[in-house]
Amino acid sequence: MNDRAASVSPAFDFDRVIERRGTHASKWDLIARYSGIHAPDAIPMWVADMDFAAPPGVTEALAAETSLAVHGYYGDTGTWAQALAEWFARRHDWKIDPAWVSPTPGVVSGLGLILQAVSEPGDEVVVFPPAYHAFRRIILANERRILDAQLVERDGRYFMDLDALRAQLTPATKVVFFCSPHNPGGNVWSRDEIRALAALCAERDHILVSDEIHCDLLLDGARHTPTIIAAPEVADRLITCVAATKTFNLAGAHVGACVTSNAALKRRLDARVMASGLGSYNRFGMIATEAAWRTGDAWLDALLPYLAANRDLFDARIVAAAPGARSMRLDATYLAWVDFSGTGLAPADVAARVKNRARIFASPGSQFGPGGDTWLRFNFAIPRPILEEALGRLDDAFSDLRR
Repeated sequence: MNDRAASVSPAFDFDRVIERRGTHASKWDLIARYSGIHAPDAIPMWVADMDFAAPPGVTEALAAETSLAVHGYYGDTGTWAQALAEWFARRHDWKIDPAWVSPTPGVVSGLGLILQAVSEPGDEVVVFPPAYHAFRRIILANERRILDAQLVERDGRYFMDLDALRAQLTPATKVVFFCSPHNPGGNVWSRDEIRALAALCAERDHILVSDEIHCDLLLDGARHTPTIIAAPEVADRLITCVAATKTFNLAGAHVGACVTSNAALKRRLDARVMASGLGSYNRFGMIATEAAWRTGDAWLDALLPYLAANRDLFDARIVAAAPGARSMRLDATYLAWVDFSGTGLAPADVAARVKNRARIFASPGSQFGPGGDTWLRFNFAIPRPILEEALGRLDDAFSDLRR
């Protein structure tokens, strides 16, 4: 274990292996269904769900709710929205008025509600692929069209080609989906990059939707700049999507938030929330996420060095295991994005080795749209003992390449 890992606070045991099989854990219990891997020792490294215990403050808040023994409708989101605002002020210097906040059943459902509020079937939505696969799913499910603005890789990092995008835009283009930090590439976008995109949206009268769900998962001191801070001049056309769920491993809470200072835009979004019957909130999820924002600082501060050490270990070992493979250097998230094109193997061969020889379920790069075919995404937010086992299997899966 390196010095960074050793510096993790002993108050939080991220090495602890928690048995999740048979607990209705999608990540573990649906491996066979989604991957075809039936081995009982399969390791899931696909969905963005960590295998660490949540912050103690969350467990305590849920225990108190359980002890209450009366779990009726959740009412008054005021303290929840205030906790959200205080978190973002504390961690990202973003001053949010709680009145700007609309709770949603997660960020992805929020994206769908936004599309319904600000666009019509047949309208185009810009996506920067390779990009979070749920963008594509929710756009098509809402009968909108995807306009791909292919990211350009340079010096091991992705960049937006806004000149090329400008040439692609049509009168049907209404919305831009922006992933910040980027999933799967792990980019933390600069202020200048964000401002350039925001300026294009203002120029073409587009709604800019900034998905910032990974904004707390910053490695090696990287700094996330909220889109509203980088480009306050586009506040009237900006909706920012945030959640505590990725940060604190609370995906099962199904709670997110859409934030906009444009009152008219918020009214349109809230109308879609009510029309969809989503104005009543998951009681346990609201309690858990509020507790996370109020009590989770020390836990997150301890987690981030652990994730960075896992990233460094994974990157070094995958390059050694499969000569020619390379991981894009992550500034944020816990999702290794690995290009196998340099191995000389066909993508189907790489996928078969990972699936059948290593018995690991990784996310296929093709899910993330154009530009992802030779890549796989691996979730390394797992206890170090499981990561070591997975890396040993990957070493074996590609051993013939090293002869």
